[in-house]
Amino acid sequence: MTAMSAGPLRLTVDELAARAGVTVRTLRFYSTKGLLPPPELGPRRVGLYGAEHLGRLELIEELQRQGLTLAAIERYLAQLPADIDSLDLAIHRALVASWTPEAAEEATRDQLGRRAGRPLSDADLDRLAAMGALHRTDDPEVFKIDPGLLPLGVRVLDVPIPLETLVAARAVVRLHSRATAHDLHRLFRETVWKPYRESDPPPAELERMKELTDRIQPMVVQALVTAFQRSLAEELAAQRQ
Repeated sequence: MTAMSAGPLRLTVDELAARAGVTVRTLRFYSTKGLLPPPELGPRRVGLYGAEHLGRLELIEELQRQGLTLAAIERYLAQLPADIDSLDLAIHRALVASWTPEAAEEATRDQLGRRAGRPLSDADLDRLAAMGALHRTDDPEVFKIDPGLLPLGVRVLDVPIPLETLVAARAVVRLHSRATAHDLHRLFRETVWKPYRESDPPPAELERMKELTDRIQPMVVQALVTAFQRSLAEELAAQRQ
């Protein structure tokens, strides 16, 4: 068992900022706005932050990157369950990151280690690559990372799932998600977009329809994730019977 899984995560404000890739000043700003809950007080009354603080901070950063205002971010966070854990927060972040295409970022092995809170072994990198959280480059010490998937991948590192299972699971998800996306696109094209185009709308209305179509994407993604979570819960419940 690794150091990360040996006990609850406890980070100082400096360590939390380093793990999330933000400045301490930014972290304190979010705290004053009520976007982060207060830390626990440790020895000598030093504020200590846990995994949920880290997950919430990463989600805030992603929402801000998507262009949401602080007021909108506050409303989004207010809708989350009070007992939401760090893994669910990471899933929310990955979902939000999928709202718009994002180019992969480069990170060195040391930078990845700081984000993970520990040095990453070759086996860790293999697991992250199997989950699609990173891709290797010609330089063995530099990687292309998916900012949306990396926090989720880091949290899964200590789950005892064989590498082969991660590879197979990713292949299953990609296969069925592509099929679902194809069917949904065909359904929307044939029942909504094609009839609308054939109605010969004015150019201004056509552009408005295109904008509305773009806004639908986040809702469709969230609906798919919700449906998958419920189906998985039902499947697990059936296996326990």
